[in-house]
Amino acid sequence: MATARSKSQSPSSSGGGSTQMSAGTCVISKDTSMEGTFRSESDVRMDGYIKGDVHCAKRLVMGQSGTVKGTIIAGSAVIMGKVEGELTVKDTLHLKATAVINGNIKAKVMTVEEGAEFNGECRIGTPA
Repeated sequence: MATARSKSQSPSSSGGGSTQMSAGTCVISKDTSMEGTFRSESDVRMDGYIKGDVHCAKRLVMGQSGTVKGTIIAGSAVIMGKVEGELTVKDTLHLKATAVINGNIKAKVMTVEEGAEFNGECRIGTPA
């Protein structure tokens, strides 16, 4: 199983649904694909394709071209792409208008823009 890791001493960015990331952000570009487990202790900007599990200790921002087929666990998340699998967010999850989620969601707080698609069960209110 492939494992990618990223560590940074930079502080994470803050703010609601903003897609601005910190200087220590790990970027998975649009033309990147991987299979296996991806782990990061810093913020992640994901525009590529991952088949497997994604563990992001801080903030995950998935662009419109981003796709994950597997489980996502993140501190907070902004999703504009496609997720096929379980999504667990310890703090706030923002589903943007272009988001497509096929799987179950657990999050402390969730915002959903008009146009976002979600097919599954949702548990909101308690820390994930």
